[in-house]
Amino acid sequence: MSRPASGDADVLKNARTAIAAAQTVEQLRQAQAVVLPLDYGLSLADTAQLIGVSPGWACQLRRSFMHGQLAGAPGSPTAGGRKRQNMSLQEEREFLAPFLAQAASGGVLVVGQVKAALDKRLGREVALASAYNLLHRHDWRKLAPDKRHPQSDQLAQEEWKKNSPSVLPKSAKTGRKAKPSS
Repeated sequence: MSRPASGDADVLKNARTAIAAAQTVEQLRQAQAVVLPLDYGLSLADTAQLIGVSPGWACQLRRSFMHGQLAGAPGSPTAGGRKRQNMSLQEEREFLAPFLAQAASGGVLVVGQVKAALDKRLGREVALASAYNLLHRHDWRKLAPDKRHPQSDQLAQEEWKKNSPSVLPKSAKTGRKAKPSS
């Protein structure tokens, strides 16, 4: 049997007030994660199932409420985000600026060079995928060359093929020797 939920009368009173004043679903779930075990004796797993989160998340919601952190407030636990970022987004923009400027002026962006500079900047080696992810975050796309020149004239090319003089005799094109004429 699991241990009973902790919390005193003040915490329970604050949680009931928070249920009435909740402005988001996350704030409501947080308050319910405190009230349900204390009022109804539910286990953490049952509480989590009722409020629609995992037991671990229900436990985090309870703990953060008891420490005075409301869900959705700055510094509160939230899902997602860049928890293990190497640089802030602004630092990444500054880091990539020379590479993207060179590519915009007709140069070629070589991902290997970006990775080498990133390794040097961070003081450790990172995976090549990190360089690609960094570029992708800043809307860089690998551009492939066109199959034809944008200013080419398809009709002129076809006309040239039809009317161009044949330089080689027909036998030279096929690889056979021409028969001597008699």
